[in-house]
Amino acid sequence: MSTKTAGLTARGGGGAARQPDSGSGAKVRRNADAAYMFDRATETMPREELLALQLRRLRESYTNAYENVALHRERMKAIGFHPQDLKQLGDLADLPFTVKTDLRDHYPFGMFARPRDELLRLHASSGTTGKPTVVGYTAGDLDRWADLMARSLACAGARPGDIIHNAYGYGLFTGGLGAHDGATRLGATVVPMSGGNTEKQIVLLRDFGARVICCTPSYALAIAELAESEGIDLRNGPLAIGVFGAEPWSEAMRREIEARLGLRATDIYGLSEIMGPGVACECEQGQAGPHGWEDHFLFEVIDPETERPVADGESGELVISTLTKEALPMLRYRTRDITRLATATCACGRTHARIQRITGRSDDMLIIRGVNLYPSQAEAALLGIPELEPHYQLVVERIKHLDELTIEVEVRQSVAFSPETFAAIGERVRHHVKSMIGVTAKIHLMPAGSVPRSMGKAVRVRDLRPKD
Repeated sequence: MSTKTAGLTARGGGGAARQPDSGSGAKVRRNADAAYMFDRATETMPREELLALQLRRLRESYTNAYENVALHRERMKAIGFHPQDLKQLGDLADLPFTVKTDLRDHYPFGMFARPRDELLRLHASSGTTGKPTVVGYTAGDLDRWADLMARSLACAGARPGDIIHNAYGYGLFTGGLGAHDGATRLGATVVPMSGGNTEKQIVLLRDFGARVICCTPSYALAIAELAESEGIDLRNGPLAIGVFGAEPWSEAMRREIEARLGLRATDIYGLSEIMGPGVACECEQGQAGPHGWEDHFLFEVIDPETERPVADGESGELVISTLTKEALPMLRYRTRDITRLATATCACGRTHARIQRITGRSDDMLIIRGVNLYPSQAEAALLGIPELEPHYQLVVERIKHLDELTIEVEVRQSVAFSPETFAAIGERVRHHVKSMIGVTAKIHLMPAGSVPRSMGKAVRVRDLRPKD
């Protein structure tokens, strides 16, 4: 696939130049590069044309899976279904799901639709809870991935010639190489920093003058925190755009990052089983949810209990089918991410549906004395308290047959310690959490720097309950 077809048409040609958001923290380039355009033919395609394209490509993807992946073929035959039976997108509701355990059960290469020698790259999960999930890419898959990641970066406001500081982890994790290839395809200058060595991250951000940073939101806060402690102000430099993903994060955390790094914090979405980063990305005109690239992926939202589609705009579990993957077609993959879809045309003109902020995962929801709780809900409550740092963990224990929740959260260094002050803050936090979420929690206030930092996805929950 060429760069042009992926949505990267440069300077002029097709309409007025986009003018990026000039709001707080948005240091934007206002020279000729501001005329860098997205591919209007693809990204603003009328919905009816986009849905027709999805149906055609969905049949092709199901055919690829039927002909080349034994698991998918057996499941389709078991219900008397053939890919040519797909007459409309709504027919998907009666077809089987794919789940993460399918990849583990067919480790390492049993889910591939292409021979191993046609794969140019393999990625894998850590496998800390069992066999890792392995994903593979043909040359065509890698080309499309680079195109979509470049499209995503351009959507977020990155431009050819920008310096992009890439602090996603390289290696088997898809984030680092996915962002790297997309930035290269865009025509940017990539700093392949990977995660860790935060002191050097700060030095290079300052000395190289990156305009864009890519990393997890929790690591962006770790960078900001260390820079502040060393007396380095990153807010007044060229850093203008943050492309953050790989973990759920709240709107409150977005504002915290923007205030401490002086940039526009943009949400990017992806997962290894589907492709990697670049499945969806927010546009520079707004922060209203990432545009899901519907010419390559079909998005559904289901009730995780009934497994049936929810009404348009309602919250549920995101399910994704790949439309153009060759090596690893994924059919109705249950992401476990809780969200909803918005299909109204965005202010930027793009017609691709927006995936609203991920509020949690159907498999990381905590139930505390009958109350459902996602870590992101606790985060939103905690970040409403000005004396607290945005670093916390939820500790769940079972004491005398009852579940108890303790929230460990850091107090800002600027808050002078006294037993009375900390007691008052703790009570205010407890009351705020109770009123916002409905859960009574113990509050453990900790000195700044006490909660473990992560170079990748932040560990938000320590569940110490027996596994019986």
